[in-house]
Amino acid sequence: MPDSPSSPRVRFAPSPTGYLHVGGARTALFNWLFARHTGGAFILRIEDTDFERSSEAMVDGILEGMRWIGLDWDEGPFFQSQRLALYQATAQKLVQSGQAYYCFCTKEELEARRAQGTAAMYDRRCRNLDRAESEKRRLDGKSPAAIRFAVPDGGSTAFDDAVFGRVEFANVEIEDFVLLRSDGIPTYHLSVVADDIDMRLTHVIRGADHISNTPKQVLQYQALGSDLPVFAHVPLILGPDKTRLSKRHGATSVIAYKDLGIVPEAFRNFLALLGWSPGSKQGSAHKDREIFSSEDLIQLFTLDGISKSNAVFDNDKLAWFNTEYIRAYASEKLLPMIEVEWKAAEFQPTRSQPEILATIDLLKPRARSLKDFAGSFRAFFADDFEYDAAAVTKFLSDPALPSLLQELAHRYAATPEFTEASAEQILRAFAAEKNIKAGALINGSRVALTGQAVAPSLFAVMAALGKDRVVQRLSAVDRPPSPG
Repeated sequence: MPDSPSSPRVRFAPSPTGYLHVGGARTALFNWLFARHTGGAFILRIEDTDFERSSEAMVDGILEGMRWIGLDWDEGPFFQSQRLALYQATAQKLVQSGQAYYCFCTKEELEARRAQGTAAMYDRRCRNLDRAESEKRRLDGKSPAAIRFAVPDGGSTAFDDAVFGRVEFANVEIEDFVLLRSDGIPTYHLSVVADDIDMRLTHVIRGADHISNTPKQVLQYQALGSDLPVFAHVPLILGPDKTRLSKRHGATSVIAYKDLGIVPEAFRNFLALLGWSPGSKQGSAHKDREIFSSEDLIQLFTLDGISKSNAVFDNDKLAWFNTEYIRAYASEKLLPMIEVEWKAAEFQPTRSQPEILATIDLLKPRARSLKDFAGSFRAFFADDFEYDAAAVTKFLSDPALPSLLQELAHRYAATPEFTEASAEQILRAFAAEKNIKAGALINGSRVALTGQAVAPSLFAVMAALGKDRVVQRLSAVDRPPSPG
């Protein structure tokens, strides 16, 4: 393989100490979109060197979340736990070149100095040991506690960020940071650079909370004689109260949104617009646009569209995206997703496939979530459903209604033609004959047929349920249905 890739190479490198969260998913999406837009490679790397907190279940959760959003990877997943030899060799290379050194200060010694208030950062006392003294200590059986990077004295470390522009840190503010611990386990600073160089990454797209880590990584690139990748730090995602998104704002795990009945394409579209919009290269043609297919996002995604400002996660906006996508989907595309909800609810529809598809078309303009099809829409797919208590109280409490609805059922049973138009004509003629308001019959019938006070047009509902079900359910109202 050539040393310099001919096309971009990016990565997503989650730590399996938790499930895939919203911020990580947005980072993965931006990397994936950039790779697909440029014809590059998207690499998945699992940073699992925190052996106490990492777990296989968390890895599975990350992969499940990525697959649900629709993010496929070209290489990997690679596991850092299987690449320890690379990190140890890289640390030794830095020691041999004089860019790193053995530190013999124990954890207890470091804590004691901090407690005395004399060492906010490591005081570099082991840095002054010459190599012969370090080797003598090692031969005498005193194992080093760590290998530390020797940050240059004076000057500054800078890099050009594709989002934030020129970023510079005074070297005096950078501690001689640990590369490798005594047990041979690398720190994040070492492993990320060793992997990114080994995997020939051209761009590093990640959260803005990593900006403070970047100078430590830039110093290692320079010490190892490697070209810097293009860094692009994306803005943070905040809750509605403008604080860092956390569990107190609601669900933060990607799979939790799947469980809430969110359509994956809606979530992906929503996520893409958290800190990104079509950049200046696209002009103003997409300025006020919000709905983007995956193909649109791939075509339009560029780094210059990433904002410097933090994004706000708005659950109401996500709900709007979800309703828009559900409304736009063909019933055949929705059905497999709805069937997942039915299975989770242990619900078995008793309608034919054509009836189910037609009913989905009727209901999808009113759906806010896929869960609606196993919840408030349940009566449309089977005869086993519950009545909303408030709907019963409001529209079926009149003692005269049960007999009226039973008689209306007889009228429907007797009609040779049962369509949306004929159902409406029969009900309105019946209301006029009985000298009652049609609205009372419409509202009562809606509750009797669906268990809900709100539904699509009653007569469209009747046509979707079919004559036999309408007759059966209206005939069964000999008293107000029991709510629940």
